[in-house]
Amino acid sequence: MVAVVCIALLVIIFLLDTFNATVYSVGGNDIQDNSQESRDIRGLYDGARVGSIVFLVAALLAAAVSGWVLYRGRKQGGADTDSGEDVDFDDLGR
Repeated sequence: MVAVVCIALLVIIFLLDTFNATVYSVGGNDIQDNSQESRDIRGLYDGARVGSIVFLVAALLAAAVSGWVLYRGRKQGGADTDSGEDVDFDDLGR
């Protein structure tokens, strides 16, 4: 779930960057200029972008590790939790 949120955040940041560059370019300016204003606009979302990439990588690693642990636990067989007792619907209602 964290990975999905990070990807959505990256898409939103990309859209905001594109919007800011478009609005800045409407006035006849170029976002690729070497002016301070252009650099400020280009670097506006750098922290959020780096943070979401870090959390995305961490979430993907956590998902991979947890999948591996679940797979390993399934291969080892684990403890048998079936006691052989047959429970029907009426027994569950009591």
